[in-house]
Amino acid sequence: MTRDSSGRLPVQTASLVPFAVVSAAYFAHIGFFNPYLPLWLKSIGQPLWAIGVLTAVQSITRVFMPYVWGWLGDVTGRPVFCMRIGAVAALSGCVGLWAYSVIATPTFIGLFVGLLCLFMPTSAIIPTSEALLTRALSRGDGGFDAGAYGRLRVWGSVGFLATVLGAGFLFDWLDMRAFMPVAALTLAAVVVSVFLLPNIEEKRSWSPDSLDSMLSFLNDPKLLWFFASVFFHVLSHMGVYLFLSLWLDANGYGKSAIGALWALGVGVEILVLYYQGPWLSRLSWTVWFMICAAVCAFRMGAIAVGVGSVLVLVIAQALHGLTFATHHTAVMAYITHAFPARMTGRGQALYAVIGYGISGVVGGFAGAAMSERWGLVSVFVACAGTSLIALLCAWRLHGAVIGRGASA
Repeated sequence: MTRDSSGRLPVQTASLVPFAVVSAAYFAHIGFFNPYLPLWLKSIGQPLWAIGVLTAVQSITRVFMPYVWGWLGDVTGRPVFCMRIGAVAALSGCVGLWAYSVIATPTFIGLFVGLLCLFMPTSAIIPTSEALLTRALSRGDGGFDAGAYGRLRVWGSVGFLATVLGAGFLFDWLDMRAFMPVAALTLAAVVVSVFLLPNIEEKRSWSPDSLDSMLSFLNDPKLLWFFASVFFHVLSHMGVYLFLSLWLDANGYGKSAIGALWALGVGVEILVLYYQGPWLSRLSWTVWFMICAAVCAFRMGAIAVGVGSVLVLVIAQALHGLTFATHHTAVMAYITHAFPARMTGRGQALYAVIGYGISGVVGGFAGAAMSERWGLVSVFVACAGTSLIALLCAWRLHGAVIGRGASA
């Protein structure tokens, strides 16, 4: 499949369905793997500090690998081919880690290397897929079809919901020994999904001066405030992504209850993504950034002080529809608007690096240190604070956009 004269992919429903399949398979893997990785590590005897570091390995790879894969896609002009290589390599890494955990007593170093081999290849999949999809859904006037994006992206949430909920019951039944073999099955589904994508080939856009041109383009206060707001907003969510399961487990919640609370958040996320089209456009993207950050501060504080109340946790998890789904769509739209077509892939890579790479490393290491010294509750208190910083950055971004009379 090749691009039209505007640099956009031709928007045909049939051609976009495979992107929904990739999203469903990938996030089904994430829904199974990420929430329960800390519990698996705990079950094989890893201490709390090691769990914090090991769960941050994925974020460590996101600091550099999205740009590596983006560079490979530019050099080869075959981004989907790179996704396929990454998916196969990730499955191989998962099988290797499973074998290691069975035949040897897992050590911290061994687990770190094994997770590194698993996570480095998966960094190719979603940033590349999102870049291709959002370019296909961008309009000639610089707008973005948020409704169509939500209806396609929602299948990722459906996949996540199915596995995060089902895994809780699975582990209550079989215990955590089932973790690695089922993880391998979920990655096998990812491999199948990326081979269903159309074989998109692009004009090669990389040159030795690409980095200089990108840095020059990023020398814009609006983009700096945008990425600062993204960094602190996603950093706030690292408390949930990395430590919520441990926090609930420490307060007496069973694995099925933990899975149900995760599923609740994703269930609301699904509704928001599917129905967001008519109402999301009523406010500017920068206003949505501010609203989402304010709600995130409330959510993290509620998890910190209200963990003993099921009702409080239900409300906090229901807010995931705003703090993640709405925020993520707003970010996709802003990147599509702010970056020209030739740089959208690198804009997505920067989102992965800054939003889920650097923030994940900081969240994992800082969260592990804080939880060792002050307990897990301190992680969520800190996340409420970083949400307020995200709100401040979003407010500065909104001011910069309005001040220049540009579209937000």
